[in-house]
Amino acid sequence: MHYYPWLCDPQPIAFRYGDYSALRRPYLVADYRADSQGWDVRRGVYVEAEWNPRDPLGEMVFISQVREGAGFPTVAVAQAWLHHDDCAQVLEGHAQHDFVRGIRHKPRPGMMDDAKWRVGYRRLAPLGLHFELQAPWSQLEEAARLAGDFPETTIVLNHTGLPYVDQLGDWRSAMAALAARPNVAVKISGLGNVEHKREVVLAAIELFGTGRCMFASNFPVDSLRSTFSEIFSQFDTITGTFPEGERRALFHDNAVRIYRMERE
Repeated sequence: MHYYPWLCDPQPIAFRYGDYSALRRPYLVADYRADSQGWDVRRGVYVEAEWNPRDPLGEMVFISQVREGAGFPTVAVAQAWLHHDDCAQVLEGHAQHDFVRGIRHKPRPGMMDDAKWRVGYRRLAPLGLHFELQAPWSQLEEAARLAGDFPETTIVLNHTGLPYVDQLGDWRSAMAALAARPNVAVKISGLGNVEHKREVVLAAIELFGTGRCMFASNFPVDSLRSTFSEIFSQFDTITGTFPEGERRALFHDNAVRIYRMERE
């Protein structure tokens, strides 16, 4: 069995959706295809799921095997701890897989300003990797500095900056500062606990523009709150009056470009 500490250890971790015991099961391509049935899913991005930290390269070896058998996912985002001493070797190992497009790390407050962490971050662009950032809006000031200091590295902000229901004004201000950096894009996803989804989706698109936003399911995690069809039906409804070219960018073209899937 593959070891994901948060899924396999008896003691659960604190999680924004509360009880996540329903996720403690295998979830493979056939499960994703069943969940996304009815939607024209042409390409897919696998994003690291906090695999065993003692085996930092094992997750992408596993995904390479899944791709060989199922022809999916199209590309992947791997995990790396950018401040660890073995960072260079881990990044080089991930980059040997031609389907790995980026690295995700969930930095603690202050970490994006840390000199050692930035040494690891500096290695991404020369290896053809972008940075996938999962952090709440309260850390986006740091992220804006990081983006400004390393304009050659693309940042993809996960889960719409994790907006808090009662602090959407502060969230919007933080997102605006990050959106001012042209090398940052945002995945509109992970809105399971957001009551005002329409407001959040439209604000993100207004700030980043239709050329730097893309819709994502965050499945299977967001299955704790909604079905795949419910999530994308909401996106479809919210953008129903947008020009067709902008809708295609949000649902397909931007992801293909940002994750370099044109020839996949």
